[in-house]
Amino acid sequence: MVIQPSPLKPGETVGIMCPAGYMPKERTDACVDRLREWDYASVLGQTLYSASINYFSGTDEQRASDLQQMLDDDSIRTILFGRGGYGMSRIIDQLDFTRFMKNPKWIAGYSDITVLLAHLYSCYGISSLHSPMAGAFADFPEDQIYLPSVRNLISGGVMDYSVLADSRNKIGVAVGPLLGGNLALFTHLIGTPSFPETAGAILFLEDVGEQLYNIDRMLRQLKRSGKLEQLGGLIFGGFTECKDTDRPFGQDVSDILQTIASSYDFPVCYDFPVSHTGRNYPLKYGVNVRLQVGVEGVRLQELV
Repeated sequence: MVIQPSPLKPGETVGIMCPAGYMPKERTDACVDRLREWDYASVLGQTLYSASINYFSGTDEQRASDLQQMLDDDSIRTILFGRGGYGMSRIIDQLDFTRFMKNPKWIAGYSDITVLLAHLYSCYGISSLHSPMAGAFADFPEDQIYLPSVRNLISGGVMDYSVLADSRNKIGVAVGPLLGGNLALFTHLIGTPSFPETAGAILFLEDVGEQLYNIDRMLRQLKRSGKLEQLGGLIFGGFTECKDTDRPFGQDVSDILQTIASSYDFPVCYDFPVSHTGRNYPLKYGVNVRLQVGVEGVRLQELV
């Protein structure tokens, strides 16, 4: 049974830092304001003040140190990352989770943060949130339903999402731990201690800005390595801003996804709202869920 961190209580503190790509501190202003409205305090990590002149929000050592401090600080009860990009796999093996394991807190992010979410589940059996990050609070309209869902989950709520049917869906019901994340980063973890056991799992995948042939290649890597063979169910989120080569690949992204899924009998959901856009429900990593893919719609429900 996966361990869920304690709910974030009113007045408690959320730490915000960047363990990967650079993001200016000013990009967090809307997030800090919203957290205050939700009755949470916030503290900003040193990586948000970084004077880095390259892609990263600091050196590997600086980013690891900033994250380590927040992992160890018991007064910080949730860590919400500023952005992803690339960089977590450069520091994951420098981190010490000894103190964190004694008093787990919610870790929230997606994209490159897939590395950390999968690592926490695979190595320590601790749940985290595949979730919009601090930058999303400035990017997307306030009236959307996805950001309030972040508040719901970190404060002790349960997942229960219903979405419209898609003609490509494969009907069925499955129960299992909810795993996955960004396709590129999830595939990147194969062969490492951070890669989770997928047998019986409900796997969700999304990606952004990839070449069509690369999406095909990564999915075939999952297939050839046996990671899809014993799934309970498969959820395809958004595959946005996909690119084609000068000489066309010959399939669009929908065709690629359906080709891979056609080999299996488990239920499959397409276009679930988990993506690099504003359509991005927070998902508890590793918790047991029930996926019901029906003619009239799809329901993803946390089992409690």
